[in-house]
Amino acid sequence: MSRTIEPSGADIKRIATGIPMNTPVTMLNLLRFRGQAAYPEGSGHAPCTGREAYGRYSVLAERRVRDVGGEPLFLAEGIGRFIGPEDERWDEVLLVRYPSMQAFLQMISNPEYRAETVHRSAALEDSRLVVMRTPMGGMGV
Repeated sequence: MSRTIEPSGADIKRIATGIPMNTPVTMLNLLRFRGQAAYPEGSGHAPCTGREAYGRYSVLAERRVRDVGGEPLFLAEGIGRFIGPEDERWDEVLLVRYPSMQAFLQMISNPEYRAETVHRSAALEDSRLVVMRTPMGGMGV
């Protein structure tokens, strides 16, 4: 699996040890979808586009996010690049706030959540997940 789609054990360890567990965080998700979702052979999932597979994941993931006290803040379609590598494009941008780094790690370690990421993996051609410290008073604008 590509490291830009699935986190490695080293990625998880780095954020788990490098960010205090009580730190409120907002995750910036940059998403590029496959034309056709790439489910594992024999998975039983109906063929669909990458965007449709991500929609399947989103319905399930939102419940998991809310279970740990998080909330989706912003979702938008990427429509162009202004600054950045010429071959880099993002189909969607998503912000999700968690009450703490601990809450985020609790969610991603949940076996049910991990099973549901099959849709995310099938959907994405490329992605970035940037951890940001959430300002104490809210959005920080």
